Amino acid sequence: MNDITGLAAVVMLFSIPIVAMGSYTYYRVNKLRTEERLAAIARGVNVPIQAELPPAARSRRAGILLVAIAIGFATTFSLIARVEPDAWMAASFAAIPFALGLGFFLDSALIQRDTHAA
Repeated sequence: MNDITGLAAVVMLFSIPIVAMGSYTYYRVNKLRTEERLAAIARGVNVPIQAELPPAARSRRAGILLVAIAIGFATTFSLIARVEPDAWMAASFAAIPFALGLGFFLDSALIQRDTHAA
């Protein structure tokens, strides 16, 4: 069990700064885009607004990501379970994002069906 604790500590040690850098980069890029648009508008340039994804596409994207996360989570803990049999309990928690992903796929299908029916 100590090996898994050490692995978790190392993963956390490296993942927290990466997530922080990613969040800051996302914020900074959005700020620069906003400043660029405001400068273009101040010069009188017509700036097109980017179209937002339709709800069906957002649901489908969330479904794909959640199912992929669930598969990766289950695979990781299944491999760990070869060495530590208690890891099967952790692998079973992959059912949560998997069920959420299936729910998003269902939502996407229902939204598409409603838009085609209207």
